[in-house]
Amino acid sequence: MSKFVFFGGKGGVGKTTVSSAYALTCAKSGLETLIVSTDPAHSTSDVFDQDFDDEASPVEGVEGLWAMELDPEEEVEAHMQSIRRRMADQVSPSIVNELDRQIELAHRTPGAYEAALFDRFIEVMRNAEDYDRVVFDTSPTGGTLRLLSLPEFLGDWLDRLVEKRATSIDLFEKAAIGKKEARRRAEDDPIIEHLRQRTEKFEFAGRTLREDASFYLVLNPDELSIRETARSIERMTEEGLHVDGLVINKITPTPDPDEKGRGAEYLAQRVATERDRIEYIRDAFEEPVVAEIEERVREVKGDLLAEVAAELDIGVGPEATV
Repeated sequence: MSKFVFFGGKGGVGKTTVSSAYALTCAKSGLETLIVSTDPAHSTSDVFDQDFDDEASPVEGVEGLWAMELDPEEEVEAHMQSIRRRMADQVSPSIVNELDRQIELAHRTPGAYEAALFDRFIEVMRNAEDYDRVVFDTSPTGGTLRLLSLPEFLGDWLDRLVEKRATSIDLFEKAAIGKKEARRRAEDDPIIEHLRQRTEKFEFAGRTLREDASFYLVLNPDELSIRETARSIERMTEEGLHVDGLVINKITPTPDPDEKGRGAEYLAQRVATERDRIEYIRDAFEEPVVAEIEERVREVKGDLLAEVAAELDIGVGPEATV
């Protein structure tokens, strides 16, 4: 099993339950485990009846398990403040106000959350030496795929920015009086250095996601979830990411044979429909089904979380993925 394990899927399929259950299994197997929620609708705190923030905290009552929740708003604000401080050193005071306005506009643009979260996401991976396993409860599928597709896209973009910046400094050197001073600026240019650091960061992320990460998709036995899962697999394959398995969650329990009445009839018909869809999932997808989890009556936490963990056929050790 890879060090980094991701559980994705459309919103509402139960990613938090499944990822928390797997993290619990890892911790109980003796692995120092960190579960990280990047979903804006955090539920990890609800699962463990404990508040978490963007710093890893030990989960009470479970030795070797830590948890953290990344807040998109806080990450975006921190990201923008970092940009503001860095750019303010490179522009004249007369345009600082305009710079602030442009940064605020950038804050509101589509993709700002993904870019800010991705920075924090990479930071977590790069500083995970204290953990044997890091489990990510990712955001809903669309956002996750945009997050995971950033390394290659931004890596190429940053390469072009570095090249253009170097060219502009070269032209400045040729036009400057006193080339020695101009060359020192080229060698120590902070913008080029920052762009190079960003490029290296995204290269690390892309390499890690493709070489040291395992991906599982959580879905429910309904048509929308099945179609979304098919699209996710296609998109992830295009990004060079391999899906290791599928978790079918929230399956309706089968009513007892002696149950009668309208409710029992409804349940029987629903169960029959879901069984057909589960069979379809097994036949239509190449990825193995690693768990079929029935829906519980009450919130999945405590002993129920341990029950769900026992139903996951996902390897913990390094020798196998399932």
